[in-house]
Amino acid sequence: MTTVLIADDQPLQRFGFRMLLESQDDLTVLDEAANGTEAVRKAAELHPDVVLMDVRMPGLDGIEATRRITASGDRTRVLILTTFDLDEYAYAGLRAGASGFLVKDAQPEDLLSGIRAVASGDAVVAPGLTRRLLDAYVHHLPSGTTEPGAPDPRLATLTDREREILTVIGKGWTNSEIAGRLHLAESTVKTHVGRILAKTGSRDRVQAVIFAYETRLVEP
Repeated sequence: MTTVLIADDQPLQRFGFRMLLESQDDLTVLDEAANGTEAVRKAAELHPDVVLMDVRMPGLDGIEATRRITASGDRTRVLILTTFDLDEYAYAGLRAGASGFLVKDAQPEDLLSGIRAVASGDAVVAPGLTRRLLDAYVHHLPSGTTEPGAPDPRLATLTDREREILTVIGKGWTNSEIAGRLHLAESTVKTHVGRILAKTGSRDRVQAVIFAYETRLVEP
């Protein structure tokens, strides 16, 4: 059972999300939050698997709430909800530690699969959108502390195969696409991805995408 906390300042939106989620046998809503402050407090109290986080809320917004929840070190993952005209907020949410994002007008099945994906940590939510968003805001990426041409030391810990897989993860490939194009078993790909996350210190697959961009392993 995947547990969810819904954070949105619109009561009707929360009601709709709750009705959808509770129609699923494997999902349950622990509580709701009307603002970021409530979301942080309730996440700390309830330890949900996933927080469904709106970006724009009164007081503490969804970005700062995400940062505080992920900084706590708890297992809770955050799925950011945004609109196409708020992509920069979604980018900020990913940088704050969110595990993925969806647009608010996504189909119900996309929202459900997104929550399950974030809970499992196995897939980037909407990988194509993730890549386009990072391409659009790559100029916000920090230049880092290494000199030009000097690789991030974490890259040196990767095998050639892991580096290859990290590169295509950064390009938005799914596990099944990686398996098919690189002629690997999907279970082998999952093993490689797990090692990549551990070696790069990435919380999940979305954070690995950001790492690939930050180290310029993937260029827009």
